[in-house]
Amino acid sequence: MADFERQRLTMVESQLRPNEVTDRRILAAMATLPRERFVPPRLSLLAYMDESVEVFPAIEGAPARFLLAPMVLARLVQLASVQPDDKVLDVGCATGYSTAVLAQLARSVIGLEPEPELAVSAAVALRDLAIKNVEIVGGVLDRGYPQGGPYDAILLNGSVQEIPEAFFGQLREGGRVVAVVTSGVAKTSPGKAYLFVEVDGEASGLPHFDAGARPLPGFSPARAFAF
Repeated sequence: MADFERQRLTMVESQLRPNEVTDRRILAAMATLPRERFVPPRLSLLAYMDESVEVFPAIEGAPARFLLAPMVLARLVQLASVQPDDKVLDVGCATGYSTAVLAQLARSVIGLEPEPELAVSAAVALRDLAIKNVEIVGGVLDRGYPQGGPYDAILLNGSVQEIPEAFFGQLREGGRVVAVVTSGVAKTSPGKAYLFVEVDGEASGLPHFDAGARPLPGFSPARAFAF
């Protein structure tokens, strides 16, 4: 039988700490949350590998869905500077692992997921782990979830070519958006982790580190934030 507790600790020590994840709250959350609970049972042995994990197959033209690689998720969450009183929107939460991590840091988290089967899976996993400061909602990813805002932080769970303007209108003053931004739609397109901050009604963003992530479906560059 797999020793998932040991795998969690190995993930923290070999993937997170050596890659500039220094926030002790994030390290503690990811050392205790059972990531294997958020992947299909047949893939549980891959839950802690240092790559993205497929959690939903490509169906009828829609792309497959993935959990972010642990290091990428941890560094994005750290970049967002989530505080104990924050309200966070987790865009494309898939099976809810990122929502669970964020819930250990924030006052409340809304996980936005358009795929009904994934949304149900996320809600069940979070309920089974007795994580109560979360809500899983359905909706179109590139529109965000304005009815739940304003937010202190928004995390995009996958790569996008550009950030839709809609997200910035859902932030509080000083609110942050973090995402992996790429120059193309290919699965292997290199990307940069960006932090955007809303100040006086204007959003500005800067790249912070190289990051790879699978594309987040449903985003159209045609009506997005221009860099």
